[in-house]
Amino acid sequence: MDRRSAERRVRELREQIDLHSYRYHVLDDPLIADAEYDELVRELIRLEERFPELVTPDSPTQRVGAPPSDLFAPVEHRSPMMSLDNCFSLEELQAWGQRVQRAIGEPGGFVVELKMDGTAVNLIYEDGVLVRGATRGDGRVGEDITANLRTVRAVPLRLRGDPPEVLEARGEVYMALEDFERVNRELTEQGQRPFANPRNAAAGSLRQKDPQVTARRPLSLVCHGVGYVRGRRFASHWEALQAMRDWGLRINPNNRRVSTLEEVYDYCRHWQEHRHDVPYEIDGVVVKVDPIAQQEELGSTAKAPRWAIAYKFPPEERTTRLNDIRVHVGRTGAVTPYAVLEPVFVGGVTVSTATLHNEDEIARKGLLIGDTVIVRRAGDVIPEVVGPVVDRRTGKERPFEMPKRCPACGADVIRPEGEAVARCTGLDCPSQRLERIFHFASRGAMDIEGLGYETIKDLIERGWVSDVADIYYLTREQLAELEGFADKRIDNLMRSIEASKKRPLGNLLTGLGIPHVGDKLARDLAAEVGSLHRLMTMSEDELAALEGVGPVIAASVARFFAQPRNREIIDRLRAAGVDPIEQRQAAGGPLQGKTFVLTGSLDAFTRPEATAAIEERGGRVTSSVSRRTDYVVAGADPGSKLDKANELGITVLDEAAFKALLDEGPAAVKGRQ
Repeated sequence: MDRRSAERRVRELREQIDLHSYRYHVLDDPLIADAEYDELVRELIRLEERFPELVTPDSPTQRVGAPPSDLFAPVEHRSPMMSLDNCFSLEELQAWGQRVQRAIGEPGGFVVELKMDGTAVNLIYEDGVLVRGATRGDGRVGEDITANLRTVRAVPLRLRGDPPEVLEARGEVYMALEDFERVNRELTEQGQRPFANPRNAAAGSLRQKDPQVTARRPLSLVCHGVGYVRGRRFASHWEALQAMRDWGLRINPNNRRVSTLEEVYDYCRHWQEHRHDVPYEIDGVVVKVDPIAQQEELGSTAKAPRWAIAYKFPPEERTTRLNDIRVHVGRTGAVTPYAVLEPVFVGGVTVSTATLHNEDEIARKGLLIGDTVIVRRAGDVIPEVVGPVVDRRTGKERPFEMPKRCPACGADVIRPEGEAVARCTGLDCPSQRLERIFHFASRGAMDIEGLGYETIKDLIERGWVSDVADIYYLTREQLAELEGFADKRIDNLMRSIEASKKRPLGNLLTGLGIPHVGDKLARDLAAEVGSLHRLMTMSEDELAALEGVGPVIAASVARFFAQPRNREIIDRLRAAGVDPIEQRQAAGGPLQGKTFVLTGSLDAFTRPEATAAIEERGGRVTSSVSRRTDYVVAGADPGSKLDKANELGITVLDEAAFKALLDEGPAAVKGRQ
């Protein structure tokens, strides 16, 4: 066969293989037997080996090709991968439905989907070709696992039909129950540790350094939504799902579009009873308001959309033995008891420990060490000891007593009057120190790759690290004395420490562990104040005046920066080069200091595009209208936020005025109502 004939045949084979993959993975309706499909792939491989210049990245033969990687690079999602709020009863689900109705009136329909118990991924297609795949990560930044995702046969390397210019497809990679059992049998036979559950099997298989290991694992994919899209607009979530299906992305065939909340409740009741009728694990139902305009009107909280909710099935329960009750000392000094259990498989995972919260909780449940206890996974996530099986007691059981001395430092453990939590009184408790430093180095904070729990523990025990600032004064000679640290690992850690100096101010505030200041508030504070120096010098009244900061948080922040020990650590951080300035605020811009609220649908902008345009010019976008709002941008079907803006006398911009504001600044729309 000459090259021209080979090129024509290669094109034919790829089209046939693409069609049959689509029929098998997406439509569940294969046209040919597996053996025939395999023969087509083998013929394509032979031709590409003979004519290597015909190989393209989206060829079905290229699902495994990248060499093993040393680490997964971070990937920033163009649109955040938000988590979902959960509800655990039909009453809670009905309460959510009533909140939605109060906010927007009667919804224009819902989409109900089985909640797959897998691992979330983000697939980025440009001009229909898969260019990147990533884990969810913290919702803003995930890990680049493109090479591994390319091995999953349900992930199309090229989309069908006429896909948009850019598409972020969100989905769940999972392992079917039958495949999970087979993989675990093989691992056991090879003397390797089996996976605890199908979700862990999927996540562990996707995060292999060698894509060929992933390729040997029977993974599949179901897509459930889109993130950033350029070149296509959707009127509804259901329309987006059908479009993805047409483009070759697999959608769960059990998804339904329903008109009323009663139909939503019926769907949830049905699948709660039939959760084991599908060949994969599900732990609930996801309910979404269907029209995009109504989704935008409902908006989101800091972590989750208000237009969607996860109805979690009641947990499964098992009995096991409570072997012991021990305590853990956290970074705030809280001494928390936890149960040491005879390992038991419950709710799809092997459970060997469970939190017991505090002494009062142990007493309330009447737990004794040695009891046979009922264990469940609350919401199929958090292991929980429900209570003892009293009839099985033998008389050898014994009560738990909170230790009088901290197991980490020997200091007194006290329980302040009126509080449920006991605390270690040691000012220099190594357990608190370890937890604080581990939190500082974690991904959501300063993201110091390679500075893990055991390494920090070793550094503390050697006396080289006693607070977070000490990290930046470590030497190569010190690291070389740690077990397992050769030149390459030392180089990587030193580079990671150096890189962390350039993290945004919000990351540093998160890492400092200021009481009551979580990740979202840390980023908001950073955007508001611009620098660590300014935040440290603000009074309680000035702090309380910031949006989202009340008197309790203001007092906590002021108290934190007033402590001499904390200021000493921050001075040492600055001396080492850790003193970030929030770039967005420092850069200025025509909309610097202006606060916007978006409502309704715009023709020329999606909600993320409008938000990005405002932020690029120094402004900020919030979800609710208040007296601090400068502008409300109102598109089609704006809803109650427009009424609130008019009531408060806030400047309202239509799309034309909004464009003028972006192009020319506030002067272009001065006085416009």
